[in-house]
Amino acid sequence: MAKITGPLSGDAKNTVAEALQGALVDLIDLSLVAKQMHWNVIGSHFRQVHLQLDEVTSLARRHADTIAERAAAIGLNPDGRSTTLGKATKVTQPERGWIEDGKVVASMSDILDGIGQRMRERVEATEEADPVTQDLLIAATQEIDKQRWMFQAQR
Repeated sequence: MAKITGPLSGDAKNTVAEALQGALVDLIDLSLVAKQMHWNVIGSHFRQVHLQLDEVTSLARRHADTIAERAAAIGLNPDGRSTTLGKATKVTQPERGWIEDGKVVASMSDILDGIGQRMRERVEATEEADPVTQDLLIAATQEIDKQRWMFQAQR
């Protein structure tokens, strides 16, 4: 069986592996949480929030795929299994049932803020270890920041 190898080794590989796996968990769970809220949002701003949650889902899925493929390309095994997410996620989960649009806006603002902070830590950690990975993390962080701003502006 062929083995995928990559250009990194030692501490650099470990740092990048941790950053990519953490980002993958955050992004996959963000897509799930955004979709859950998308299906259950109610209120006078339903349509606007409903559509914005689709934007968040789309960006999270797109960047999760890029992050996972980067991991694979450098010889790391990305792990997006539900059991892994359940154990590793730091994303606050939405309440069950219908959620008022104001609560969705506040929750998504907080969720995106937390993910953005963790992404910045990963950006910093990968600066020397792997600038290519760092660029991917920066791109994801930029879009997360934009969505955080857009949700915060609705508060």
